[in-house]
Amino acid sequence: MIPEPAAASRSSRQRKNSRDGANSSGAVNHSEDDSGNENRQKSVRRRRRAHKGSENVKSESAKVSCSSVSRGRGSKQKHVEAVTLFEVITMGRSAMQAVVDDWIEAYVTDRDSSLLDLISFFIQSCGCKGVVTAEMCQNKEDSDLMSKMVEELDEVAGLQYKKFLAFPWILTVTWPMDTDSVEYPLTQSGPYGRWFHSEFCDFLSVLVAQCQHSVIFDSYLMNTIISLLTELSNSYVRAFRHTCTLAAVKLLSSLVGVALSLSVSVENSQKLFEVQKTKTLRQKSTVQLERIQKKITELQEKRTEIESMMDIIFKGVFLKRYRDVLPEIRSICMEELGLWMKLYSSVFLNDSYLKYVGWMMHDKVPDVRLKCVLSLQGLYGDPVLLPKLDLFTSRFKERLISMTLDKDNEVAVQTMKLLVLISKTSDDILNPDDYKQLLQFVYSSQRPLAATAGELLFSRLLNSAAPTSDTQDELNEEQAEKQQTFARLKALLQFYQESQLHKHVVYLVDSLWDCGGALLKDWPALTSVLLQEPPSQSQGLSHEEQAVLLEILVASVRQASEGPALAGRSGAKKVLSAREKKIQIDDSTKLTEHLIVVLPKLLSKFSGSCDVVASLMKIPQHFILECPQAGNTQALSDLLAEIGAVLDLHSGPAVLEAAARTYLSLCGEETSCCSAAGAARDSLIQGWVDRLTALLGESLKVDSFSADEQKTEEILVTLKKLRAFHNCHDLSQWNLFELLSPLLSVEGNQGGPSPEVLLEVLQCLCYYMIWSLNTSGETLTSREKAVAQRLQLRLFCERGHHCLSHSDHSVRHQAFLGVCDALTAHSYQLHVWDPTSFGPLLYTPSPKLQRALLTFVCQHVFVGADCDSQSGVSENSEVERLEDLHRRRNLLAAFCKLIVHGVLEMSMAAEIFMYYMKYYNDFGDIIKETMYRTRQIDKIESARTLVLCLQQLFVRLKREQESGGRAHPGVQTFTSIKELARRFALTFGDLVKFRECVVMIHRNGIEFVFQEFSQTPETPTPAYLSYLTILSEFSNKLLKPDKKTVFSYLQKHTAEHIIDLREECWQPLIYYRASLLAAAEGEDAVSYVSSDRRPHLHNRSPFSKQKLEGSRSPCKVHRSSFSPSHQEKTTDMDPFSVPVEPPAKRLIMEGSILGSSNEADDDTVEVEV
Repeated sequence: MIPEPAAASRSSRQRKNSRDGANSSGAVNHSEDDSGNENRQKSVRRRRRAHKGSENVKSESAKVSCSSVSRGRGSKQKHVEAVTLFEVITMGRSAMQAVVDDWIEAYVTDRDSSLLDLISFFIQSCGCKGVVTAEMCQNKEDSDLMSKMVEELDEVAGLQYKKFLAFPWILTVTWPMDTDSVEYPLTQSGPYGRWFHSEFCDFLSVLVAQCQHSVIFDSYLMNTIISLLTELSNSYVRAFRHTCTLAAVKLLSSLVGVALSLSVSVENSQKLFEVQKTKTLRQKSTVQLERIQKKITELQEKRTEIESMMDIIFKGVFLKRYRDVLPEIRSICMEELGLWMKLYSSVFLNDSYLKYVGWMMHDKVPDVRLKCVLSLQGLYGDPVLLPKLDLFTSRFKERLISMTLDKDNEVAVQTMKLLVLISKTSDDILNPDDYKQLLQFVYSSQRPLAATAGELLFSRLLNSAAPTSDTQDELNEEQAEKQQTFARLKALLQFYQESQLHKHVVYLVDSLWDCGGALLKDWPALTSVLLQEPPSQSQGLSHEEQAVLLEILVASVRQASEGPALAGRSGAKKVLSAREKKIQIDDSTKLTEHLIVVLPKLLSKFSGSCDVVASLMKIPQHFILECPQAGNTQALSDLLAEIGAVLDLHSGPAVLEAAARTYLSLCGEETSCCSAAGAARDSLIQGWVDRLTALLGESLKVDSFSADEQKTEEILVTLKKLRAFHNCHDLSQWNLFELLSPLLSVEGNQGGPSPEVLLEVLQCLCYYMIWSLNTSGETLTSREKAVAQRLQLRLFCERGHHCLSHSDHSVRHQAFLGVCDALTAHSYQLHVWDPTSFGPLLYTPSPKLQRALLTFVCQHVFVGADCDSQSGVSENSEVERLEDLHRRRNLLAAFCKLIVHGVLEMSMAAEIFMYYMKYYNDFGDIIKETMYRTRQIDKIESARTLVLCLQQLFVRLKREQESGGRAHPGVQTFTSIKELARRFALTFGDLVKFRECVVMIHRNGIEFVFQEFSQTPETPTPAYLSYLTILSEFSNKLLKPDKKTVFSYLQKHTAEHIIDLREECWQPLIYYRASLLAAAEGEDAVSYVSSDRRPHLHNRSPFSKQKLEGSRSPCKVHRSSFSPSHQEKTTDMDPFSVPVEPPAKRLIMEGSILGSSNEADDDTVEVEV
């Protein structure tokens, strides 16, 4: 705040007294004689005194401001209370105008006092809580004056100073040093910051608007404001620089408005002058002409003065701040520059100003680049301004095109919109190569960018593809429209075929949907083009074009019914508005009414193409079956008949899956067509079952299977159809289990059924078991049925177990997946079934089957070297490798689900966890998720599984080393085992939550090493002693009290043995022991062992012993200050806190490794081990 200064007419003595008074309230006395504590205490007192002084001055300034603004109000004082200008921005625009008018009146009366009120407003808007003092400047040309304009800080006082000239004032601002780190109004989070920004800008525009016809041209007000904003915008304090730069550029924008109004007045006066000149001599008035000419001259002088003010602000603020280190300031500058060039193009729209926009398009902050692009959109959108942009366009066109690849999505989208605007306004700026590059963005993964590129495609190619005017004259309106639609479709097909970038038409349709939805939703036109029989090939479509057009038809149907949600494309609206939902329902109704009639014709025409009919049969999945046309029994019968005919011709996976899903959609709802579709489906399945029964009756006799190639092919085709439908529909009523299960146990002269047949049989039986278990609540009405279901499950698992050793790998994989899925579904049903009704009976797989499943995973999943080591492979081999990796991931996930659902013992996961590091990139996510799920079920048992994993690996390594043979592929090195333990330890994040688990790991490890160890001269150390090095990886996960407890547990097991720590064989024990003791030092075991504190228990010198014993005394004194209650309270407050351990006690613990005392300290928390 600014205290009211002494007037210019006061004497120098009065000015000195005024400055002394200001200094006494807000200045700080510099002192360098004090030091140490006294210095710091004085600094604190100075800060308090300065803060108190600033508050006093603030209240005084508020009173001054109130009194000055209140002057001259008259009748308005009843409506608007006396407030400071800073408080005005909280009162709305209407109150703002009234207060600004009152301020202008006060300014006319006492301009110095009112001007200081305005200066105070800008200082407060910066969030400054400091003190501002003002003194008059008698001579602006004083040579010593500018040397006094400094900005410095006083670290002792904790204050900063800025002294600058705002003629006729010399202002000194004093504020705390930490102001730069505090939020100021413009940067406050939440709605207040946005609101203040808006109101602050409105105040400046109102101030200039209300002053434009009066005091703005007095050569005093604007000069002071401009110099004030220029100086503060150059401050190194962020709050001053940001706020005053915004004020300066907004002030310039308001001056642009004043200049525009002056230009309009000049233009109108010149028109009036020309009219007066054209009058006859009798009508002419020389006095009036002179008066008009004088007015024109005055207006031009005012405009020149305004332009001079704008130039001063531009050079004094913009040129220094457009490259400011703060990106918000750079954004403000670019945004306002675009506004100036658009509104006042006669001055600002030239290459000397446009270059700044071009340069800042390379800024590293996305928001700055975005403001540049948005500014250019306003310029290129005005055709009048385009001639002035030619040089800029030629210079920065390449940069604009490259910005469509910007890492910020919004910048890329707005740049694409700018290029669309340029292409619409001018045809010669972008060349064909540019269009070719830009149009490929219709396949972008970002939907807004793809939709904008679709707009460019639609405006550039599809709209231009229209019949010539000569041809159009010869056709009527309907034929012309059809011809235009055909031309557009032809152009779209040509673009798709020429691009050869993407094979999915759905992304192209999604990109064109917003701008070309009318064309893509014209389903009568699309189907008429597909169904027409052209008299000549030149007028129609080729087979390739027809296939693409059919894909477009299917994609448009999906887009109309489901919306723009596509896999791999982000940025689409996730929630539709009520209007969009209504449009979606209307479009779905229209496509249902039309396509339910036309689709049978399309299926009949293209029935020979497997891919085409697979796409066409997806269309009924999007029908709205409640519409009246869907109840047309004739149309529905024709459609079902054609689908049945297609299924008789084709047995490809795509066709069968599409047909099964279509029947599921038609039969799934209680509508008029549900019964008809269900009857047609049952008829199809009954025919297939009858045919398969007859074929198997001929081929399957007693325990043998024999069939020629033709019968085998028929059996295989029928099984494929049943398998595809069984995946979507419950076919339990046909009892396929009894029909197909014998195929899994027979053998024939040719080796039994072919692998292809066995593969389909296994899938069918797996689906049968899953459907049977899923509908247990409805179908199991007696215990006999439940027993029969369990017998079927047991039989299926046994047959699947038998197939795990089949010669064909695909049969082995399917048998494994089938057994795993069935067991998982059975476990799930056991958890969700209602105990009051009959449900599935408990079935536990035999130990032999469990071992077989585990062996299968180890032999078929974790095979070969880690995939990351493979390099230099061809493209085909890379695809094959990825497909094989996908299959192996499915196998591992199926087995892990058995563990998570409790089908298998958790300990069986130990074999899986062994490969966590070796195959981390391929299966690390699956193994880690399994650890997380098992830990949620039973964290102690899960930790035991990790211990078992490490111990099994260690034992295998020891046996391999003792045997001295070749390294076995399943054996890992000691380093890899230690690294695996480290990664296991990282999974224990919450030390308190997993406290018991980590203690159990250490206890189990110590027992593993020392249990059943009998020391003899031949075996001085335990066989598994080096396991302690692996166990030390978990030491940093122990809380400090637990480390002491584990250390005591270790002493208990080592007390009975003679241990010489000088021998190399005991290094693992030293390392592990050091890892337990290093906690108080914040070190790891390696640094602890290598430090000077490494214990040397033998041959200790008397001096060191005396030093060690003498250190116990201060320890007792130190520990007496830590009461148990205090320690308990600390532990309760912060479970992660580590109790403080005196150095002497640490030495005692180091020296007592061979001692037998296991007593815990008073301030430790016991954990039972």
